[in-house]
Amino acid sequence: MGAVVRTAGGELRGRVVDGVHEFLGVPYAAPPSGSNRLRPPQPVEPWSGLRDATRPGPSPPQVAPPEGAGSGWETAVTGADCLTLNVWTPDPGAGGLPVMVWIQGGMFEIGATAAYDGRHFARDGVVCVVINWRLGADGFLFLGDGPANLGLLDQVAALQWVHEHITSFGGDPDNVTVFGESAGAMSIGVLLAMPRAEGLFRRAILQSGAAHHTISAETASRVGRHLAQTLGVSPSREAIAAVPVERLLAAQAELKADLLAHPDPGRWGHDVVTCVMLWQPVVDGQTLPGPPVERIAAGAAAHVDLVVGTNADDWRLFLAISGELGQITEEVLTGPVSVHGFRSLAAYGLPVERVLAAYRERYPGAAPGELLASVETDWWVRIPAIRLADAHAGPTSRTYMYEFAWAAPGLGAVHALEIPFVFDRLGGDAPLFGPLIGDSAPQALADTMHAAWISFAATGDPGWPTYDVHRRATMRFDTASQVVDDPRAWERALWQGTR
Repeated sequence: MGAVVRTAGGELRGRVVDGVHEFLGVPYAAPPSGSNRLRPPQPVEPWSGLRDATRPGPSPPQVAPPEGAGSGWETAVTGADCLTLNVWTPDPGAGGLPVMVWIQGGMFEIGATAAYDGRHFARDGVVCVVINWRLGADGFLFLGDGPANLGLLDQVAALQWVHEHITSFGGDPDNVTVFGESAGAMSIGVLLAMPRAEGLFRRAILQSGAAHHTISAETASRVGRHLAQTLGVSPSREAIAAVPVERLLAAQAELKADLLAHPDPGRWGHDVVTCVMLWQPVVDGQTLPGPPVERIAAGAAAHVDLVVGTNADDWRLFLAISGELGQITEEVLTGPVSVHGFRSLAAYGLPVERVLAAYRERYPGAAPGELLASVETDWWVRIPAIRLADAHAGPTSRTYMYEFAWAAPGLGAVHALEIPFVFDRLGGDAPLFGPLIGDSAPQALADTMHAAWISFAATGDPGWPTYDVHRRATMRFDTASQVVDDPRAWERALWQGTR
């Protein structure tokens, strides 16, 4: 029989699995339905008696992930009572344990706690928390008639819950590390700059995502109006909140298909056409006062220790799983925004001839699809990671840089591949990439990365030299991991003034 813990909402009964106490589906905010729909997260209503906490809560309502997104996307069971989290702890009766809070990726459109298991963090002395938060229009609709960034406010509410309750699970509320990947890391890049998140975490790890991906209030309002038009309702929060969830999700899918078919910056806004993400954090001037990387450079999060990094072949994943990698031609590379349904370098607003010449010199003989994947990796995640590290490095906190370089057979060191290593869950049940990494994944690398993440959470030191703008020390994780100084100097110089 599992342990019982008491929270402000009531008592929870979890279970013990392999010596780890887990409490699943724990509410940190009221269900965002009914009068709470499209509103900031509201307090949990207390319950009487023991609440069962042995199963994850429903996933947030979301459009289905694309084909080939990988295993682990548990999106089938969705529901209104989705603002929940899962906790794994070695001992609820302990005290002062480091806390790690995972924020999942998924383009701000898909994802759920059920895809991640934190028991190996708990096995090694950490209280691990994985959170759900609102996605798509539910999380990022903005029309100027209410608060922006509800999905980020959900994350803040979850961190506030951790701050108030984690002692009941053995954790130290003053030693919280947020870590996340892709849109989860991009979320953390915004949290670093959000006044409402200040003081809720001491450290942060950003995996293949940084602080560049936001949209303006004007662009977000434009997207919101297009959504209302697709739904056939007035462009107001109240009207859209009255639309059934299934119809809202269908309209989001229609809108995404329209964007992909007609990537017109005049219709959507350049920042949406560039990254093809309709729903992103909004620089609204209130919940997010300004562009995150600028606020961080100005001193926001100056007392937060930071690890930021990318994978060597990050964005190759999406061209590979879509089958487009071998279909990209020279015509696509150098053409307009969209050529025969494929996105070109022009889609990113780049000086195409200069950039392409530099990558061809760097990767002689590379096929057009491989060149596009390298450029996209740098635009999406690598250059933003370097810029974030540059903005954050200073005397009041520690900054660390890494690169994950182990290549899955036939795939490369692609986006999200590091997750099973970080969670120390290799093999067939590994989150997201179990079938792809198979039996070839080196356990020694998982041991190294997992231990580094825990060391950083516990002490602020992952085990390699800090990053500064002179040496730019970078830990390159591979079968033989080593520190490399300024490994991406040519990309950093090439993109200066462009990204």
